[in-house]
Amino acid sequence: MIKNIFCKIWTILNTSRKIIINLIFFTVLIIFFSALLSSDNEKVTVPNSSALVLNLYGDIVEQKREVDPVNAFLNQAMDQREDDPEVLLSDIIDVIDHAKNDERIKVLVLQLQNMKRSGITKLTDVAAALENFKASGKQVIAMGDSFSQDQYYLASYADDIWLNPKGWLLLDGYGRYQLYFKSALEKLSISQHIFRVGTYKSAVEPYMRDDMSEAAKEANRVWLNDLWSHYKTNVAGQRGFELSNFDETTDALVSKLKLADGNLATYALENNWVDQLKSRNEMTQALIELVGENKHENFKQIKFNDYLKAITPAFPVPSIVPDKVAVIVAQGTILDGKQKAGTIGGDSTAKLLKKARMNDDVKAVVLRVDSPGGSAYASEIIRQEVELLKKSGKPVVASMGSYAASGGYWISAPANKIYAAPTTITGSIGIFGFMITLENSLSKLGIHTDGVGTTEIAGFGVTRPLTKGMADIFQLSIERGYRDFITLVAENRNMTLEQVDAVAQGRVWSGLKAKELGLVDELGNLDDAIAAAATIAGLDNYDTLLIEKELSARDKFVKDLLGQASVYLPEQTNFNKPSPINVLMKTLQTQVQQLDNMNDPQGIYSLCLACEMQ
Repeated sequence: MIKNIFCKIWTILNTSRKIIINLIFFTVLIIFFSALLSSDNEKVTVPNSSALVLNLYGDIVEQKREVDPVNAFLNQAMDQREDDPEVLLSDIIDVIDHAKNDERIKVLVLQLQNMKRSGITKLTDVAAALENFKASGKQVIAMGDSFSQDQYYLASYADDIWLNPKGWLLLDGYGRYQLYFKSALEKLSISQHIFRVGTYKSAVEPYMRDDMSEAAKEANRVWLNDLWSHYKTNVAGQRGFELSNFDETTDALVSKLKLADGNLATYALENNWVDQLKSRNEMTQALIELVGENKHENFKQIKFNDYLKAITPAFPVPSIVPDKVAVIVAQGTILDGKQKAGTIGGDSTAKLLKKARMNDDVKAVVLRVDSPGGSAYASEIIRQEVELLKKSGKPVVASMGSYAASGGYWISAPANKIYAAPTTITGSIGIFGFMITLENSLSKLGIHTDGVGTTEIAGFGVTRPLTKGMADIFQLSIERGYRDFITLVAENRNMTLEQVDAVAQGRVWSGLKAKELGLVDELGNLDDAIAAAATIAGLDNYDTLLIEKELSARDKFVKDLLGQASVYLPEQTNFNKPSPINVLMKTLQTQVQQLDNMNDPQGIYSLCLACEMQ
């Protein structure tokens, strides 16, 4: 009888599963064919004498994380907001560069209200493309109801900045604040065991303190001030005012706001942050006068994603240049094993490097690193593959993005040459180990662990106290890991162990300071690194080749199919700024996720948590 009941339950569940799958499948088909057959939609075309609207949506990234193409299509079709949407830095630069010489594009409009976290290093690359665009004689206009600090950095490169009369603009500088859990862990009777080397290795401080140590504050002030100086200098240069115009005290801001009768938009206008105050309708009318009107009673325009689709060939023309400089992107936290795009896997990233090594057309490799580090073991697996590339006669140049710290520096150190931006966060040469045990928490619930083993090590786990012997084993491993790290740096940077140790100790540096200290060779961007790799390899005529994870036949088919249909779907427009409570919960979730992602087989990490602010 029980068997029959289970059979009936399974039949119901299995039938329900099939119905749900079929509903999803037919929903996708209906949306797909409705989009294709809609008489109101036409193939994407670029209107003559139009405005290119750079309406960036989400975080600017070096590499998008891997997402299911069906889910992405359904979100777009139903105008549902993605969680943490992303836009490729390379796509932004390609669009701006192409529009520079496109006679159909008359003006570039920066509409940045949906652009989220980007980091000053990536913004500087976009700003360089904007300057190049303006060199063609075409105008750049920035407009919005408000501007965040990142958004304003790009807006400052516009010829004209328009702000809503009821809008706002406040620049709050750079800071590094985080949550600390020591007291909470004590109240929960959770025992944390921390092993580290390095005066400044502050990644574990949130679990061993209730505040930031003076050593961490000292180190963070240095690189934060470097980044803020870069921001202020560039913005002031674009806007034509002095650095003193930045309001770094509340008293200065209050004084200026009083003169503006408390209106933040008026304050922005009177202090030369913006050029004109215009309502949304006034902005639209001004652009209609500039480029003409379209059938929707709006200014003649094409938006970022549509323009990207219009200029991207359906079938890329194969390169006839045999010699290649391969570019491999290593973005995200470094984890053990195989990982999806947007995260660095020891095995998966090493596989990409091996692919470049085995490709006879590839003569040099640029490793584009945008990572705060992570698993020390996974970092070492990647480093070994970099060494094999060099031994095969193929030079490797590391190009650092927003950050290449801790494990990110580990995988960069063996390169023939290292490029960083002045604002790259790098260094953080240090090692730590972290684990928690729950014996006290469980005992309060009446749960205990006991047994026997043939050695003192047997049965070691989170439900038992950490013995002094095991703690000594962990600490010795951490100290050895630190020695390995500074030896690696010393051997590849032509420095002594003492010289490396003096600038290591887990301390974070800006790219500008790292060059002075000898931790990087040159200041420059990805293009500079590619040119350097070609020069080292002796190449005069070459193409670049992006080596990335290949999709399965099934995923490629689905992505291509739905990608074609997405051309006819509207862009997402329902981006809402998260509430302060949502921001706090997201921060908590992120820090818990960081703990959950710690999968180093030896429990040893080279990770820079301070870098996450970029």
